[in-house]
Amino acid sequence: MRFQTELVPARLIRRYKRFLADCVLEDGREVVAHCANPGSMMGLAQEGMKIWLEPNDDPKKKLKFGWRLVDHEDGNFTGVDTSVPNRALRRALENGDLPELEAYKTVRPEVKYGESSRIDFLLTEVGLKDAYVEVKSVTLSRQTGLAEFPDSVTARGAKHLVELGRMVEQGHRAIMLYLVQRTDCDRFTLAQDIDPKYHAAYIAARAAGVETLCIGTDISPGQITLGTPLNIGIRE
Repeated sequence: MRFQTELVPARLIRRYKRFLADCVLEDGREVVAHCANPGSMMGLAQEGMKIWLEPNDDPKKKLKFGWRLVDHEDGNFTGVDTSVPNRALRRALENGDLPELEAYKTVRPEVKYGESSRIDFLLTEVGLKDAYVEVKSVTLSRQTGLAEFPDSVTARGAKHLVELGRMVEQGHRAIMLYLVQRTDCDRFTLAQDIDPKYHAAYIAARAAGVETLCIGTDISPGQITLGTPLNIGIRE
């Protein structure tokens, strides 16, 4: 998935009110960027970090920049826009690029199910069980090479796991798909210390038959594309 406009480098001054970030461009101008990430962004929002912004000239948007990447300045990047996974995965699902789900030819995003919820993708195909796919963006890494989810308490995420388990009970497939928006990780686990209730909900969902996929990404200031699967190590 290519960015709509060419990204520009900047330095982070501060992130605040969750969705706003003060930044300084290379020419010294200070700008406010939209931060499309409701999580804590642990380890990704320190003052002085090199980041990449996407400019826009849309008159309907109050902010003329969107924060897209953190540049770790060692050749690795982290994508901070939580809308990216669904956009990238929709294209991959429609193109049959995921071997585990390539048999499904109909891809429907944001379908209502459960208790006032929407599944990220509902996949259907004649002769196959319907597949409910929930997607989470992963950006946390506290150990070299290890990606973790979540980076803050997520009662909503735990609720989704319960509802996925119910879909399995009803005879469908249910898949919890973690998309790791980091290029410096090859392993994945859950941050049990951050949200033990989410971890417990995951263990229960897995026991109920919910499947797990974890996919990495290839990231540059030009584009974000799906990478290879990551090793999953989640203990009970």
